[in-house]
Amino acid sequence: MNTRLANALLATRAGWSATTLRIPAGITFAAHGAQKLFGWFGGYGLEGTGQWMASIGLEPGYLMALAAGSAEFFGGIALLLGLLVRPAAAVLAITMLVAILSVHIGNGLFMSNNGYEFGLALLAISVSLAFSGAGRLSLDRLLSSQRA
Repeated sequence: MNTRLANALLATRAGWSATTLRIPAGITFAAHGAQKLFGWFGGYGLEGTGQWMASIGLEPGYLMALAAGSAEFFGGIALLLGLLVRPAAAVLAITMLVAILSVHIGNGLFMSNNGYEFGLALLAISVSLAFSGAGRLSLDRLLSSQRA
């Protein structure tokens, strides 16, 4: 990989604040992805999630469930490890934007009505991490040439 590109992807000037966003968001994303992919934590797995996605017009449902579940699970793991946080956060931001616009927007803001407030919070965290990078306690910082 081009060293300049690698440094751009890994570089972070963020301090501890990015870590405090990254870890709980990583847990949340990984758990939601595991629900979609594996049926863990009360989820429906790929088949059930795919059928539901197809029923709301996200076709092909199985592929959409695979894409959303993979983005959330592997993106969440990336956030937890602090590895490739910028690209992972960018993919997670797009995933949250799609979720908000295709599922939640018509229900208003509040979660009690299946609204978009939770997705909006995760979108904001993802965008913040895409701009800031992983932060001080991360593999990105360890691997980056800007460790000083």
